Amino acid sequence: MRRHRTNPDEVFQEMLQAARELLAVRTPLDAELMVSDMIGAWWGKRVKGGDVEQVLGEGLVDYAAKAGTPASLTLLICLAYLGTARQGAKAEGAALAMMEGGVARPGWADRVGAVKPTGCYVSRDAYGDQDTVICTFAYRWGEATADRPQDRHALVLVVDHNMNGMARDAWVSSHVEKLLDQARTEAEADPMLLFEEIEPQQARALLESAMKATIGAQELDGRERGTSQRAAKRARPSNTVPKTPPPVSDSYSAYHAFARSRLKALPPGRKRPAPLHIEAPYSRERRAMLAAEFLSSDAAEHLSDPSAASRCADHIIDYGCEQDFNRPMRVSPVKCETFLLDWLPRKVMLSRAEQEAMPHVLSAWVRFAAGRTGLPERGLRATQDAVWEATAKFPEAYRDPTSFGLDLPLLERLLPDGDLSALARRVFAFPFLQGMHGDIDLDKLDPADQADRRTLLRFDHVGDIDEEHLAWHEEIATRLWDGDPPQLWEAAQRLLDLGHDRHDVLHVLIEIAERIGGDPEELAAALDDIADIPDEI
Repeated sequence: MRRHRTNPDEVFQEMLQAARELLAVRTPLDAELMVSDMIGAWWGKRVKGGDVEQVLGEGLVDYAAKAGTPASLTLLICLAYLGTARQGAKAEGAALAMMEGGVARPGWADRVGAVKPTGCYVSRDAYGDQDTVICTFAYRWGEATADRPQDRHALVLVVDHNMNGMARDAWVSSHVEKLLDQARTEAEADPMLLFEEIEPQQARALLESAMKATIGAQELDGRERGTSQRAAKRARPSNTVPKTPPPVSDSYSAYHAFARSRLKALPPGRKRPAPLHIEAPYSRERRAMLAAEFLSSDAAEHLSDPSAASRCADHIIDYGCEQDFNRPMRVSPVKCETFLLDWLPRKVMLSRAEQEAMPHVLSAWVRFAAGRTGLPERGLRATQDAVWEATAKFPEAYRDPTSFGLDLPLLERLLPDGDLSALARRVFAFPFLQGMHGDIDLDKLDPADQADRRTLLRFDHVGDIDEEHLAWHEEIATRLWDGDPPQLWEAAQRLLDLGHDRHDVLHVLIEIAERIGGDPEELAAALDDIADIPDEI
């Protein structure tokens, strides 16, 4: 996410000028789409002084209310439906006050948001990579014509399950029947596609899940753009910088408010169903049984190192459960490539034997899973081809952690959980883990153990140190070890990149943590705002 530095009043004035065009539109649908596009300009961005929806969204409501013009009233009417709950309540109150004061409104104003669902559909590929959700609506009243039967329209969201189920794109079409006929025709002609009608409750659950994941992806994208490459360079050679999530499309930003508003028209049901792509969680026992079934199957009979194959199978199953909505049996070209070339190099510490075995185990897993799930032969071949193409790149993508200059026993102390992405921040938190200090052997101290942490941090300081101050160093070191909150390590990297000394950086982090206290949201926000070390620190 990019920081938004424009003066809010300038933004509000520009939007109010653009709102004059609302007076010329003929339908509530046109007005809703225009306002959704307007407020999409700030969606997902960062502003100083608070949440963007509060600073800009609620600020725009206040600005429009003060203007008191027909254009500002029209904007408020749309914001009452398209805005967040707080924006909607404020906009509705301001609009009612203006109407009571005699400000004119367009004839379609009463129909804004007054829609009912007329059908929900999903088009999905056989791999399970992507769902295209189509929800159709019509306005509840208004004169219907042959060209515009109650302004019927379709909201289309593309949900990418290889990107945590986020909504990658969105658009609105008024050509509903043409859109549905095209989706049916494509599914009939291609065995790798499925098109079906779903219940409105299922559509709502799927869209809510996707829109929530998209907000999370925006926040992660904003953090990782500035920090993941720095972290990677500290922990590994530059040619293995992990991929960052792609930005959300401008189209989705423009339609986000409209999509959020249409969710209100979809019934949640008494017991809200889980989204279609999310399966029941796998217990540890169930994962172990699945791994045993795989290893005893014909697909795995050629694997020469049973021990390494077993550990590789565990990683494949864990990835499917934890990163793919409890679907370890789902295989696709994109999923396999992402697992092999992106997730493993960032997240998992593999032994040499596991590094050699992994591509072969993954290929065997594809055959095993495809047989269980009924993936068409065409899909199996394409997935196997993708695995072997990725295999040639795997040795370069996955660099043995011992090649970073750290020996295996030290790596095992720093990464008892095997989380390779934690290496850089843990090395920063505990730089002294080897050698003798007096009669104490640092190689025998465990940085994962609370008692040993205090001893290790004491050796990180010259001379006597106040116990309270040492306790704060331990607090920061523990948070860095756990990655909680992620903004802590991100802030440290920004300061290190400016050339500041490690201890000065730690003292800034301590000062902020001590000042903020236990509120996690305030702590994350304060860390996000760090751009440099103040002179007084």
